[in-house]
Amino acid sequence: MARVRLLATSDVHGAVYPHFYGDNSYRSSGIAVLKTLIDSLKDDNTILIDNGDTLEGTPLSFYHYANDPKEISPMTKAMKATGYDFINLGNHDFNYGEDALFAHLSYLEAPCISANVFYKGYRLNTPYTMIEKAGRKIALFAVTTQYIPFWEKPENIVNFRFEDAFETARDITRMIKENEDADTVVCIYHGGFERDLLTGNPNQMLTGENEGYRMLSEIEGIDILISGHQHRSLCGEAFGKVYTQTAAGGREIACIDIDDDGIHASIIPAVTKADEEILELCREEEDACQKWLDQTLGTAEVNLKVTDEADARLHKSQLITFLNKVQMEATGAQLSASALFSGATGFDSKITMRNIVSTYVFPNTLTVKKVSGKDLKAYLEKCAEYWECRDGKIIVNPAYDEPTPQHFNYDMLDGAEYTIDVSKPPGERIVSLQYEGKDVREEDEFTLCVNNYRAAGGGDFDMIRDAETVSEDLSAMVDILASYIMKHQVIRFAEVNNIHVICTEKKEQL
Repeated sequence: MARVRLLATSDVHGAVYPHFYGDNSYRSSGIAVLKTLIDSLKDDNTILIDNGDTLEGTPLSFYHYANDPKEISPMTKAMKATGYDFINLGNHDFNYGEDALFAHLSYLEAPCISANVFYKGYRLNTPYTMIEKAGRKIALFAVTTQYIPFWEKPENIVNFRFEDAFETARDITRMIKENEDADTVVCIYHGGFERDLLTGNPNQMLTGENEGYRMLSEIEGIDILISGHQHRSLCGEAFGKVYTQTAAGGREIACIDIDDDGIHASIIPAVTKADEEILELCREEEDACQKWLDQTLGTAEVNLKVTDEADARLHKSQLITFLNKVQMEATGAQLSASALFSGATGFDSKITMRNIVSTYVFPNTLTVKKVSGKDLKAYLEKCAEYWECRDGKIIVNPAYDEPTPQHFNYDMLDGAEYTIDVSKPPGERIVSLQYEGKDVREEDEFTLCVNNYRAAGGGDFDMIRDAETVSEDLSAMVDILASYIMKHQVIRFAEVNNIHVICTEKKEQL
């Protein structure tokens, strides 16, 4: 029999054009580049699949949903032109609400096969689909991480229910085996691997967010697992099953060939020319977005640029101070905490929307929590796990780089002053914590502003999730920042250096 080919993208995150919006420098990534690669690999025996997280992630997608939410998004138009056969849903596909999601699905026409996602009590599609190509019978089904309610705004998923991804995958695999004569069973999973694929050791808290290792090791009958969510570049075989995962932003594609010799998988980088049809298809909105990005909103008399991310976290960039000032003014909270997102550029002296959307890259909203002094210390102890002390030097804990970067899980607090001694064991590193010059006591109470991801416990911050919610501001943080800058026009404040990260192995502060 002839070869059947599966091509899979995942976590493209709104990337249509092959450039970085911070400075418009070229990047070999995005759906326009993927389209050229896909066309070179595709034939009549090919099935093209997307594994979710497509609608959110670039200034273009942000601009679209901020200005033309009732129109079809550039990403949706580009995906339809690319010719997908089936799609799964990712957690970020719910970020803009129910109407945006269903407009995307309706226009795209490719069947959405997220088997564990239910809408108003009904599964979005049949639990699996059978395809026969080149004489081979392929069973396809998809599942999405059930952890979405821990992150998403409740109003965006009020009519949705997310059943357990692992249990659904096991039940559907059993259903296929009992009812179909499938040659190959393919599970498409918007989720990643909770354990190291070689050692089996946990690489994160076992919350159920990622269950790919468990699927590989425990579900009999799956032949191929196409994973995602973690933005890792992975390809291999474990427990007799082939697995793949691709990096984010449309930088590569998974290619899986099924032939008489077995199943062969590879990850192919998207190093090719962008498709002109895709570029022109979205040109009008892209041009409008570029003009919007260069609008000057105000000026800064404080250095808010980020040139070294590691140093900006170790010595708390004044950009973080500024973000926290904005959050405290917007909510009236006594304390505020923010993370420095990977790739954040910071702000020029003339602040533009390009600065903002290149620095605050997620559609987060703000939540104010009431926390005790005990909870505040526990929160900062969790943040302090980001660092390690090695040979007297402070380094980033490798667990925050591998298996997937999690720098967004190191929050920096303003409104209090504290010292982290990295040479001490986790849980004992906050050696000083003061509010208004006084030591914080366990019974003290504070209002703390964080983003909605952290408020829901994202990053395993259970003490924040469990704290009483005081208020929520459902405006996007990008809008809050823009409004603040336009209101104040000139950003000036005395530098705040309230976080001291030390390593006492050598009795010196770094």
